[in-house]
Amino acid sequence: MQDLESPQDLVPMRHGHRARGGASWGLRIGLVAILLIAGIAFAGARYYDWCQGASGPKTALTFEVAEGSSGSAIVDALHEQGVVRCGVVTRWLLRRSGLESELRAGSFELSTNMTPDEAFAILTTPPEPVPTLRLTVPEGFRVPQTAERVQEDLGIPAPKFLKAAESGDWSLPPYLPPDAASLEGFLFPETYEFVRGKTKADDVIQRMLDQFGTESETLPWGNAKELGLTPYEVVIVASMIEEEAKLEEERPVIAGVIYNRLREGMVLGIDATLLYDDPTPDGQLSFSDLEFDSPYNTRINAGLPPTPISSPGRASLEAALNPAETDYFYYVLCGKDGHHEFGVTLADHEANRATCDE
Repeated sequence: MQDLESPQDLVPMRHGHRARGGASWGLRIGLVAILLIAGIAFAGARYYDWCQGASGPKTALTFEVAEGSSGSAIVDALHEQGVVRCGVVTRWLLRRSGLESELRAGSFELSTNMTPDEAFAILTTPPEPVPTLRLTVPEGFRVPQTAERVQEDLGIPAPKFLKAAESGDWSLPPYLPPDAASLEGFLFPETYEFVRGKTKADDVIQRMLDQFGTESETLPWGNAKELGLTPYEVVIVASMIEEEAKLEEERPVIAGVIYNRLREGMVLGIDATLLYDDPTPDGQLSFSDLEFDSPYNTRINAGLPPTPISSPGRASLEAALNPAETDYFYYVLCGKDGHHEFGVTLADHEANRATCDE
């Protein structure tokens, strides 16, 4: 009869049995882990594929991209507005595509429920060139002259432009008040570009008024009160400077003469104002013209004419707001270079006229 094992002999058997059971349990845990990882990977792949797709109703929207916006910020906005399904995955897709540096600023017509590729294509594709026409309005142009130039450059009939300009619907506070009789002086002289075939008279006028406002932002309009004028009256002075000054350095001096005469209650005697309302519009003033009873006749009426007489440029506006401090009350055009001789007294003026007439 075989001897039973001693207790010591049984221990290894029990230990060996436990080791086999532990290995089996470990295999089970490993298998579960593998299945879990595989499930996560499968779900991740499905989610990744889902993020690249799109479905559902498409609602048109205007998507704004500010200058300097990062790719991540743009993708976040796309996700928030429902253009794309996912944020994180779309950011990764953008980096992988290499298109991040090609994203453009501006307004874009997108819709909800687009694929990332569809959105990227619109946000990175340069717009087709828009055919444009150029309009150049020089300093000193009057509204009718501007209308003729608009007709020449843009093809908008001059009568249609004049009708829009005289509609009385325009203002540009505080410079052009709502009750102003005319747009004269406020169609800012500049070179503009307009879309060919899609530009109307109102578009041109609004653009020129906006340009006046833009140019005016950095001018010292606070000086107007010290000069005893409203901003509108400053533009009237600037328009006279534009007509009178031929040399840049003389603009502030001519402005100083105008303000000196206004301060003393003298007539300005500027023929350019009467030419604006010339009873015989031939560009010349006869002796009878000089006596014409017009509010623009500054030979017989003290103070300013009722409106500007042309469109002043920035230099004339600056001179009107920063006149030279001078004792001069007179000036006369002298020489072919367009310079003026200035005088303090009437006797000085007469002597300068005699010299300049030689």
